[in-house]
Amino acid sequence: MRGLGQGVRRKAAGLALSLSLSLITLCTGRAGLASPRNDKAKIPGVTWDESHPGCTFSRTDDGKYHYGMWYEDVGVTLAVDSQEVEKVHRRHEPFFAVLLDVRYRGPGLLDVTTDNISLEFVKHFQVVQMSLDPDVFSQKVQNDSDELDHETAHEVEKHPEKKETKEAFLRAFLKDSAELQEFVGKNSLRPTRLGPGNPETSGWVLFSTDSKWIGGWKKQEEFILRVPLEGKVFEFPFKLPPKPGEVMLRKRQ
Repeated sequence: MRGLGQGVRRKAAGLALSLSLSLITLCTGRAGLASPRNDKAKIPGVTWDESHPGCTFSRTDDGKYHYGMWYEDVGVTLAVDSQEVEKVHRRHEPFFAVLLDVRYRGPGLLDVTTDNISLEFVKHFQVVQMSLDPDVFSQKVQNDSDELDHETAHEVEKHPEKKETKEAFLRAFLKDSAELQEFVGKNSLRPTRLGPGNPETSGWVLFSTDSKWIGGWKKQEEFILRVPLEGKVFEFPFKLPPKPGEVMLRKRQ
């Protein structure tokens, strides 16, 4: 019985420690942890909350929601299209995109990397997807275009009567792919070093939605974006739309 009691106490102590380690820092800067679920080592983090100092939320006429957060010398702004969930279905390559802006006002240097940025799909078994490498993703888009080109030529050879339809689809596919590759090449967030002479960087970050656990989008989706910076994780919980049933009007370009 004594051994059993000790075992129960050890489990209780372990549970208490586990709960304490799961605390998340808010914008007030209190100690906590925030990191992707598949990370073995937890690192300190700060979490966006509109009710806390340093955190902001706004909507713009281009149809984007903006979540901003300053913590010490680092400011991060997440922008996401209000129709991003709907756009995922219309893309040949399924991905979810967010726009990030990172600013640094410290006297030293801040390295901005992109390989550890993650997006958690909360309502889809809390699946965590790491950011796509822009160059690798662009090459995949090119490979898919080449494969479709080859398949179309083969199909047209076997079924000449389908030539017009097949080639029209191919042209549209190649056009979309070329535009996507150009966008990714020019606008993706790239690793950089910020400092007094270069205080800001921005760019798009893409996440694959090609997973058996992601699908059947809900009327309101929930996400958590995590951006590791300067030994901490900047964590942005957000919903699309932010309020159930909300429709955001945008000005025509």
